[in-house]
Amino acid sequence: MDDGHALFLDVDGTLLDFAGHPDEVRVPETLGPTLAALHRRLEGAIALVSGRPLDVLDALFHPLRLPAAGLHGLELRTGDSERHAPEPPPALAGVLERARAFGADRPHTVVEDKGSAIGMHWRNAPEYGEDMRRFAEQALERLPGYRLQLGKQVAELRPKGADKGDAIALFMQEPPFRDRHPVFAGDDLTDEHGFQVINGLGGTSVLVGDRAPSAARYRLADTHAVLQWLQQGAEA
Repeated sequence: MDDGHALFLDVDGTLLDFAGHPDEVRVPETLGPTLAALHRRLEGAIALVSGRPLDVLDALFHPLRLPAAGLHGLELRTGDSERHAPEPPPALAGVLERARAFGADRPHTVVEDKGSAIGMHWRNAPEYGEDMRRFAEQALERLPGYRLQLGKQVAELRPKGADKGDAIALFMQEPPFRDRHPVFAGDDLTDEHGFQVINGLGGTSVLVGDRAPSAARYRLADTHAVLQWLQQGAEA
């Protein structure tokens, strides 16, 4: 890491280890200070690029408030500008209610209300993965303008629109990111859009974990390796 880089970071599975429920993740004590040091080192050219909403990212990393893309790029905050996700359609409340009832009959699955999106997780109950995917596929028929986003043991119903690659491309058009060498680290299928954009810009794409195939050109073993890498960059 040097002063000419622009750094983009996925959150869950990259900065934070997964937990049984998204609300139960633990932020390592040294992570916030490390990100703050990188923010200073890179003169603000660091952004979180996550499937979580912006307000949840801010709560996780409080008091740090970084540039960020939330809900896989539907929400975007760069400098003083902020773009919010579209208002959810009335039908989404009914889908959420049915999804919660469906999940309640399948122990250890999680239905996550993300405002404009719904996440259906089966990390702790892989035997229900096919059930959860099938429910999401069928629910999509009641949600015009929505798409199904698959990730690691999760199916997400989300509005059509921007993805993580689109968000990174937008960041790279604005200061302080513009004219820097972009670096993006992520672990999930949803990060592949980001890797492709980074590669197209001649940047550095970093997969966290051993998932294959991937467009990423470099790899780090896990979140612990990511934290060590970031600490080295902050201290260089």
